[in-house]
Amino acid sequence: MPGYIEDRWLKKGPDGKRNVRTSLYGVGKRYKVAGIPGVRARSFPDRQKKAAEDWLATALSDSNKGEFVDPRDGNLLLREYVEKHWWPSRTGDPATLETVSRRVRNQILPYLGSLPLRQIKVDTLRQWLKELEGVISPGTAVVVWGYLNNILDCAVDDERIRKNPCRAKTIKAPVKPPTKARAWTRERVAAVQAALPAAYQVLVDIGAGAGLRHGEALGLSEDDVDFEAGVIHVRRQVRSVNGKPVFSLPKGNKTRVVPLSDYLAARIREHIAAFSPTAVTLPWKDPRPPTTKVEAKERAPQTHRLLVANSNKAAVRANMWNENYWKRALATAGVIPQPEKVVRKDGRGTRLVYQAAHEHGFHCLRHTYASVQLDSRENPVAVSKWLGHADAAITLRVYGHFLPDADGRGRQAMDAWFASSPPVSASSSLDAPCDEIAEGEAPDSGRLRAVEGDSDETSESGPDLGEDVA
Repeated sequence: MPGYIEDRWLKKGPDGKRNVRTSLYGVGKRYKVAGIPGVRARSFPDRQKKAAEDWLATALSDSNKGEFVDPRDGNLLLREYVEKHWWPSRTGDPATLETVSRRVRNQILPYLGSLPLRQIKVDTLRQWLKELEGVISPGTAVVVWGYLNNILDCAVDDERIRKNPCRAKTIKAPVKPPTKARAWTRERVAAVQAALPAAYQVLVDIGAGAGLRHGEALGLSEDDVDFEAGVIHVRRQVRSVNGKPVFSLPKGNKTRVVPLSDYLAARIREHIAAFSPTAVTLPWKDPRPPTTKVEAKERAPQTHRLLVANSNKAAVRANMWNENYWKRALATAGVIPQPEKVVRKDGRGTRLVYQAAHEHGFHCLRHTYASVQLDSRENPVAVSKWLGHADAAITLRVYGHFLPDADGRGRQAMDAWFASSPPVSASSSLDAPCDEIAEGEAPDSGRLRAVEGDSDETSESGPDLGEDVA
């Protein structure tokens, strides 16, 4: 049988008893458990032979079942595990990875990074969540919890720890409180737009008139606007990766086509006449220098004539534009308070600091677009496609409260449908007796079709009520 316990201090003498001292007597730990396939040897101090025997039995049992996890592997600090094992294996969108890295470095490692993996218990996580309450929003806490859960799941898969404390039944994971998207009034949209520099005002028209996200509006080129067909092609966005602007596909890596209203078409034409589109060249998706031919092809720079550019004829960065222009317009329009003067860190002069305004961001224009479309009873499936959602369920979950209340049109439609159907005669009733069919006589196919037409199948005289005919 594999596995044994070696006494490193005493060996058997001529009489067969273990009473002869070895050269290691009194040096180091006395008992050594070894010989288990795939399991490192482990030593135990003097007077802990029972512990060694228990370890041998457990290790053998778990090893035979393929479930052995050496607790010594859990001595690795969480910070070391993240930096040396978890993070190097991460792949995906560069901008997303940048966000993940920032959250892990700011909200997880400062609190838990100095703990060994095996010491991260349920009560540890409860205390950590309590400390986060006053630091980040509930929505951010949900995201950060997901990152830690993934880290510890990977540690389980890597056989560093036996189980993930995030999955304990007694711990309550963060939950994002329900919120409703808020649309702006026409007056507020106009006030904020008027407070922006003229070169940037068309962004408000694009956001409220086509529902584009901020980065998508900044990445819109004149070639994306098809005035003849009356559509806008949403093909890219401008985003920052490691502090550098890049072009990339819209959110979800999906392009889409959005209807172009006459008003928005006129506003874009006016903007192009006043501010000529600017040719801007940016890397595609990742600004880092390529290291392979595949990366060189994927990251090859692209040039597009953008409708909006900054004073340096470069792409506008959303975060800088929000701080320098959007918040100023919000304050001017009375949406947020006026900024406060704060002394600079170096003590040289002051700077203006605006109130945090996430709930009044550029996405409010997108909410407004959705509210106008749904309030006009536009098909939610079509609105979902125009917004670039994965499916209509997302649209209804986020914007369902914008749908108008029932006004009786459904009842009127049913009355009209029944009024258009021919009356059912008494002779065709299912309760009426059927004519007997003599043995061997072929049934009247027309009569059978009449009966079938009264079944649960859809009649040809009206629409299929199971389909969306809105």
